Amino acid sequence: MNEILQVENLRVEYPGGRLRQPAKIALHGLNLQVTQGEVFGFLGPNGAGKTTTMNVLLGFIPPTSGSAALFGIDVRQPIARQRIGYLPELTYYYKFLTAEELLRFYAKLFGLSRAETDLRIKKLMALVELEHAASRPIKSYSKGMRQRVGLAQALINNPDLLILDEPTSGLDPLGRMKVREIIQRLKDEGKTVFFSSHEMGEVETVCDHVAILHQGELKAAGVVADLVTQYRADNLEQVFLKIVGYQPQEVA
Repeated sequence: MNEILQVENLRVEYPGGRLRQPAKIALHGLNLQVTQGEVFGFLGPNGAGKTTTMNVLLGFIPPTSGSAALFGIDVRQPIARQRIGYLPELTYYYKFLTAEELLRFYAKLFGLSRAETDLRIKKLMALVELEHAASRPIKSYSKGMRQRVGLAQALINNPDLLILDEPTSGLDPLGRMKVREIIQRLKDEGKTVFFSSHEMGEVETVCDHVAILHQGELKAAGVVADLVTQYRADNLEQVFLKIVGYQPQEVA
């Protein structure tokens, strides 16, 4: 199987905030491989290094050492990111724009023709179930609708790899279900999806493989069912809690 994303011995250090304060190590020699057509869940508590990893993949920050590649091309080369779509955890759009206007803006950035843009907008609005609201200003959207238009924006260039940072953060159960269904449809189309999440049940439902980070280190990776067996757990949430060393408080 083709490896679309590959990280080898990735280390990222942030300088200390004060004089003589030691550097903060965000990632300690991370190794990851994601193959074509899979949904890969990237897990860990806050501060584990998930967003730092994504920032390296997206070219936002350089690694201190080690390497990262997309489609076999070093992420420090801009061409490596031509075939990806990205949805940040917090989306900021011009709220006076309609969804259609937003997508036309991003399509223009990618140099798409008007005819191709029309076709993709129609397809994407159907995919994210927003055809009825395509001409409404985004400021009138619910959080779930804004998240779905964000997914449409990430797909406007027809990417082979989607990188999603907490795509269901803050959504109600219906909103999470709709995003989960979209991810499944993208997988059925042969897309590769790499996403971080704190929703263990959601990850367990849609992911082929997962990786769990804690304090900047990769603690476990593999198929969910295999990890559940390995850690003698009932589900992925229990695996996660064991890995991060969570101890329930006794009620007096």
